Amino acid sequence: MATVVQCVRGALRPRYPLLSFSLRTSPRLLCVASPGTGLTAPAPATQQKNTGQNLEEDQSPSQNEEKVEPSSAEKMLTEEKTKLEEQLKEVTDKYKRALADTENVRQRSQKLVEEAKLYGIQSFCKDLLEVADILEKATESVPKEEIKDENPHLKNLYEGLVMTEVQIQKVFKKHGLLRLNPVGAKFDPYEHEALFHAPMEGKEPGTIALVSKIGYKLHGRTLRPALVGVVKDA
Repeated sequence: MATVVQCVRGALRPRYPLLSFSLRTSPRLLCVASPGTGLTAPAPATQQKNTGQNLEEDQSPSQNEEKVEPSSAEKMLTEEKTKLEEQLKEVTDKYKRALADTENVRQRSQKLVEEAKLYGIQSFCKDLLEVADILEKATESVPKEEIKDENPHLKNLYEGLVMTEVQIQKVFKKHGLLRLNPVGAKFDPYEHEALFHAPMEGKEPGTIALVSKIGYKLHGRTLRPALVGVVKDA
């Protein structure tokens, strides 16, 4: 800037001494070509202002472009975030379903194991029921009047059969096998099997009047239904 002012003052000092003096207090003047004189004239301040505005206008499109680029990137990031959130939700849902299925399988397996422990002896108990039936029939077939001290062999045999029957019933009870002797109870198709229906005086219809064969239940499950006769209306 100082070089420009010296240039103007040096050119005007021989011809215009007053003008060269005024240039000392005007450092804003610039050297520009002046036709026909060989001198340089100061550029107007408005031209400098317009030049600054043009530079700002030239820079504004580039700034707008820079603003558009981050918005596009932000849009892409938002879409990517939405996709990842959907994938996370889907994976979480599948994980929860897998956990629920695994828990259901575990509970079913545990139930099957427990049932196997309870009812694994079912076939064995069913076979032993025939032995219990034979013992019961044997004790019932002995005439009570014949059980005397005069007949010690029969008496000892009968007492042995009774003790065996009592002991086998204790073993059955220990393992959850219980007798069903439903005389006078209501007929239950899940526990009883009707052999016949007959009217009987003084008996309520639908009740059991006669038990032909004792039934058994294993841990609450009917192992063998009782064979019964049911009362019906006259």
